[in-house]
Amino acid sequence: MRILYVVPRYGPLATGGAEGACRSFATRMAARGHQVEVVTSCATSYLDWTDTLTPGSAIEDDVLVHRLASAGARDVRRFSEVSLRTLTGRHPAPSHVQHAWLAEQGPRLDGLSDWLGEHAGDFDAGVVLPYLYLPAFCAVTALAGRVPLVFHPCAHDEPPLRLPVYERIFRLPDVLGFFTEEEAAVVRRRFSVDRPSAVTGIGVEVDLPPATEFTVDGLDDRPYLVCVGRIDPGKGTPELIEWFGRYKNAHPGSLALVLVGDRANEVEEHPDVFLTGVVGESARQALVEGSIALVHPSRYESFSLVLMEAWASSKAAIVNAASPVLAGHARRSGGALPYRDEVEFGVVVDMLTAQPALRQRLGEAGRQYVLDHFQWDAVLERHESLLGQAVSCFRSPPPQR
Repeated sequence: MRILYVVPRYGPLATGGAEGACRSFATRMAARGHQVEVVTSCATSYLDWTDTLTPGSAIEDDVLVHRLASAGARDVRRFSEVSLRTLTGRHPAPSHVQHAWLAEQGPRLDGLSDWLGEHAGDFDAGVVLPYLYLPAFCAVTALAGRVPLVFHPCAHDEPPLRLPVYERIFRLPDVLGFFTEEEAAVVRRRFSVDRPSAVTGIGVEVDLPPATEFTVDGLDDRPYLVCVGRIDPGKGTPELIEWFGRYKNAHPGSLALVLVGDRANEVEEHPDVFLTGVVGESARQALVEGSIALVHPSRYESFSLVLMEAWASSKAAIVNAASPVLAGHARRSGGALPYRDEVEFGVVVDMLTAQPALRQRLGEAGRQYVLDHFQWDAVLERHESLLGQAVSCFRSPPPQR
């Protein structure tokens, strides 16, 4: 099968859940004998979409990657102003304002719609993700009706999902793919769609080689909690830092918090909080394995590969119960303790730091959950089945189409 994936960023430097999932699916589907191509931007950062890679086509890990130049980097000030008008208020913003916001969201890729229109017939199926960014809007619009189409929205309940501008692209694809039951429920509730769909999950490597030792300056042998991901209000990290700081004021001691990931906003310095910046996969693995537990403070998740990777290493986790996805994973696996507020956060930190046996039980339960549901062979079989379903639906469209 010849498969096209459309994603706003692609490659080892394009960190992010949807981008990482796309690369994992693309490279593994190529390894299974499929002919895989990707169309994407030249950017590695979602903050301004500046072109840092060279436009053109090249083979990367047996995947043919087409990188299109940007029509212009994001104007952060203008994007903030349009976002304020679009995402706040009691009533939806006018349609032209929503489209202006989507354009500012970006990335605006030169010739994307034309490229897709010209090459759609070359593929047996297309896969588009995630819903939030402009390339998905353009790709679903351009590819629907021309090629069997799978749409992975990577959605969670957030202000942009409520914008009417997105309603059309959730009804055009042949099938919808979800990474969790909670994501599927959010989309069905929001859009009342009855498109064929399936929950595939994302695969996780469960037998990793030994991690490379990684040293954090000043951390020494202190016990620590680790948070992996973008340091960003949307990911809950400023709240985590604030709550952890107050926890340490009330509970002096050696416990530290290590934050691993790129920084989208400034962080107030604290003697018990350590920032590593972006590190390699092996270093990230070492930091997780050396921790007391992973902390996942985000409210907005559609799957959370970070959590699965920690569980694959048999690590206990602390998760924000405000995220239906994280709470659902915790409930089904028995591998994490959820918290609803600052008080409960302190309670679960106390429990895990004081009870090694509890940490071990949680970590073992989390690993078993990953083994049962998210090994790559099983996930890829579900992904191939979803592609086959898209082909069947494309050939036999319902009467209303």
